[in-house]
Amino acid sequence: MNSIVTSLGKLSAFFGKTFALWVIIFACIAYNAPSYFTFLAPYISILLGIVMFGMGLTLRAKDFSEVFTRPLEVIIGILGQFIIMPLTAWGLCKVLGLSDEIAVGVILVGCCPGGTASNVMTYLGKGDVPLSVTVSSCTTILAPIVTPALIYLFANQWVDVDPYGMFMSIVNIVILPIVAGVIINSFFGKFVRNVVVALPLISVFAIVAIVIAVVAVSQQKIAETGLIIFAVVVLHNGLGLALGYFLAKVCGMSVAKRKAISMEVGMQNSGLGVALAMAHFSPLSAVPSAIFSVWHNISGPILATIYANMKNSPEDDEKMNRKD
Repeated sequence: MNSIVTSLGKLSAFFGKTFALWVIIFACIAYNAPSYFTFLAPYISILLGIVMFGMGLTLRAKDFSEVFTRPLEVIIGILGQFIIMPLTAWGLCKVLGLSDEIAVGVILVGCCPGGTASNVMTYLGKGDVPLSVTVSSCTTILAPIVTPALIYLFANQWVDVDPYGMFMSIVNIVILPIVAGVIINSFFGKFVRNVVVALPLISVFAIVAIVIAVVAVSQQKIAETGLIIFAVVVLHNGLGLALGYFLAKVCGMSVAKRKAISMEVGMQNSGLGVALAMAHFSPLSAVPSAIFSVWHNISGPILATIYANMKNSPEDDEKMNRKD
């Protein structure tokens, strides 16, 4: 049994590290043969629910402990996430004069909470991992209220927005699976610890399936608008990462904390963006989130490598060594 778990862990780690490559490969396949993958579109919400359930399996009470030990830093991270990315998205849509469907898609991904990938990138970049985990957990819990409200505020000028419908979607797709995962982890923790090594593999499969479903049903539109959407996504992500770091620096945070806030602000739960776009808007509106899902798993490791070579402050190193 131990050998199976070890092998599964290694396989899962391999696919986790090469995630962006698999997304690109299968997205290209779906683009060139869309008819074979359109059947996945109705299952996008279920696939994201599986990812969120896996997130719930890894959450523990201590993941929220930083809220009580350093609330100001957590609040700064939450506000950075829910102010910088939506405002940046809105500004890009205005400046570039994007069409209604693309604009709502860009704003949608900007209004989503942080994704779990930010925690991994913070770790690889030698940032403050507990702060990163707490901020992404809090933004996820707040998402049913905050995300629909922000989408209504910033996107209502382009399309009709149903905040209550989005609230219910986020509860069903995100909150309920996470709660189920937390409950199972609480009662069957020993079993969960044995199978949790497979979660990256399952998450990679689910996110790849989500991306290729969007590519398949939007192939014609992507052919017409793919380059502009890619450019907007790269700008959006890059500005989020940079402004997140700048915000933390202005607020007097240490280098390790700046790295964490940067990753939290710049990396989104783009899978949620896809699910909401497909449920409430159009397949084209889901394309920015799908491309974001690919791109931030390329930009994240690049930035994490840069951050890993940046010297942390002495108190950061002392804290990390103490935790080790």
